Amino acid sequence: MLQDVSIVQQIGVAVLAVATVVWAVGLVRVMRRDRLDVQVWRQAQALRALPVQQGPPRAETVELTADERAAFAGLVRQYGEGR
Repeated sequence: MLQDVSIVQQIGVAVLAVATVVWAVGLVRVMRRDRLDVQVWRQAQALRALPVQQGPPRAETVELTADERAAFAGLVRQYGEGR
């Protein structure tokens, strides 16, 4: 290879390069396996105690009396003046 570098140094660099590649491959495999395990765990833990909703929740309405509407309108005016 290089004339100024001893054979021991060249072997050391080659060993470090191989170790780096092995470490990177191992890390990628562990991360992929953990990601799949986490996905499976999340699906298993997904709100088992709550009933499954089949759509958006219905809006609930309450009819207000005339006095309640007047009080609400007064509040809107009161807080609207502060802007």
